[in-house]
Formats: sequence, structure tokens, C-alpha cells
Amino acid sequence: MRHWVNEAVRKIDADFQRSADTHLIKLPLPCYPGIDIYLKDESTHPTGSLKHRLARSLFLYGLCNGHIKQDTPIIEASSGSTAISEAYFARLIGLPFIAVMPASTAAGKIEQVEFYGGKCHFVERSDQIYAEAERLASEMNGHYMDQFTYAERATDWRGNNNIADSIFKQMEHERFPLPRYVVMSAGTGGTSATLGRYIRYRRFNTELVIVDPENSVFYESYMTGDKTLTSNCGSRIEGIGRPRVEPSFTPGVIDRMIQVPDGASMAALRWLEKLIGRKAGGSTGTNLWGALLLAKEMHEHEDQGSIVTVLCDTGERYLHTYHSDAWVQEKLGDITQWQNQLPTP
Repeated sequence: MRHWVNEAVRKIDADFQRSADTHLIKLPLPCYPGIDIYLKDESTHPTGSLKHRLARSLFLYGLCNGHIKQDTPIIEASSGSTAISEAYFARLIGLPFIAVMPASTAAGKIEQVEFYGGKCHFVERSDQIYAEAERLASEMNGHYMDQFTYAERATDWRGNNNIADSIFKQMEHERFPLPRYVVMSAGTGGTSATLGRYIRYRRFNTELVIVDPENSVFYESYMTGDKTLTSNCGSRIEGIGRPRVEPSFTPGVIDRMIQVPDGASMAALRWLEKLIGRKAGGSTGTNLWGALLLAKEMHEHEDQGSIVTVLCDTGERYLHTYHSDAWVQEKLGDITQWQNQLPTP
């Protein structure tokens, strides 16, 4: 048994060594001459999203804690990107994988889970994924990865090439090497916890700002301190925003939260495509709106500095949703008011 675990860890480590670090993209913004905005492009991971880092950490955590053994079925509750990345690693070490996800999940994500050999198990509402994943794991004698509980503890936040360590090292030779703000959205809360802890561990004065979409309870929980909040409405921005306060959400490391309308996220996506010629996912639009809002505030106060946020995944997964004018009009209505607030690219 130990030999199999050792070999599984070796395969995951070898895969990591074959992967280059992700790029840091500087956005040209002549309207804010004293402010530099950067995108940490996590879409270039082998599975195309920020969740590749989390999936690697969760598999290593499960293996090293004795939860994952030879032939253990892996079960996860996920709206898509984490499921894609976990399906990749499950295939890498030869384990079956099942993703429990809402039926409304984008077709492109479902196809990618299946491409890596995973299976998708659907529920009607996003708040049903947890119990159903637990039930399947118990029924199949499998391991429920439970990203929403273990995301904040599976990653080594002190370093080891986590996303925070990578960002700050890549910023060292920039005009303003220490970011004034790092902007991130929350799904599990694991990445925000890693960023916030790392900033404090390194004694940086950078502020961590978390942006939250509509129909998510994170923002209200942060403002009120109520961790028992729930919602019957799922977030329309896949991968971020939750109907409950997840165990990995760590408000103590957050300096500020901003609530972002879904229409603003869509407007920011279209603005970004004009600027860099690439499509990104909905959570990137949420992140970018927050970063641009902070840049506007800094400009009005005649401040200078840098802001770093995250390009979470590629927009190719959302061609029929976020990048479809018909879908946006049907689900969100006219987004012109948000587009008019964005700087000229």
C-alpha cells in the first residue's frame, strides 16, 4: 500500500516539475498613468484554471493523510473548474472520479471533466452538492475531497510556490514591486486564505480585497460577522460566490470586501477582451471590476502604486453563456450602464 501512495505522490510531483509558472500580465492603462494593474494568468495551467493548484494540493493532502488509497473512488462537490482539475489528477494516478455539480453547469466544463475520464453527477440546486457528494462517497466507500472545507489547509501558505509566493516574486522588478492591493474573488475561500496569510507572514503592507458576486453570502457574512447565513439562490458567476459560508472562508485575513453586480462582471469581461484579445471566465470579470474600482479610487486621491488580480480561467468554457450576448441579455439584461463606467481601453 505504501508503495502505491509513494508512486502516486511521485507522479504528482513530476507533473508539477513539468509545469512552468503562470504569467503575470501587465494591462496598459494610459488613463491611470501612476497605477499599474496586473493579471496573474492562471488559465495557462494544464487544466486551464486557478483550480489546478488547489486540486494538486488536495490530492497530496489526501494521499499524505491516508485518505486516498489504491482504487479509492474520488468524489467532489464542484461547479466545474475544480472538478476538471481533480479529474486530471485522478486520471494521472489511476483513480475513478465523480463530480457532483448543479445541472446548470456550463457544458464546456462538463465536457472537460469527461475528457479526463471523470463522470458528472447532477443535482438541481447548488446547495444540494454537499450532501449528495457525502452520500456517494459513503455508498461507494470513496473519498469526498470536500474542497470547501480543506482548501484553506491543504495549501502551504508560507511558500512552496503557492500563488501568493509566485505573485510577489514576479513583482520584484516592477515599477511598484509591492502591490498596494491584491484583489481576489472567493469560491472555497482557500486562495484568499493563502494570499492573506502569506501577506501577513511576510509582513507586507499590501491589502487583500475580496470581491463577491450577487447571490453570495460571503459579503454579508463579512460585514455582519454572521457565519450561519445561507441563500437559496446560486451565484451566476461559476466558481465563486456561495449559498453558505464555507469552512475555508477566512474573514480574518481580509482587509476589505466589495460586492460586484453580475452585469459589471460581464462588462469587465468584454472590456478585457478588447484590451488583450483573449476571452476569460466570469470570475475574472468580477476580479477585474474590483481592481478597476480600486484604481479609480487611487487615481482620484492622486495615489500611485500597483494592483494585482487573477485571470482565473479561459473564456472558451463559457462561449454559450458569459460570451453570448443573447445569454447575457436574457439572464442579466442590459449591461450598458456598467460598460459606460469602464475606462477606454
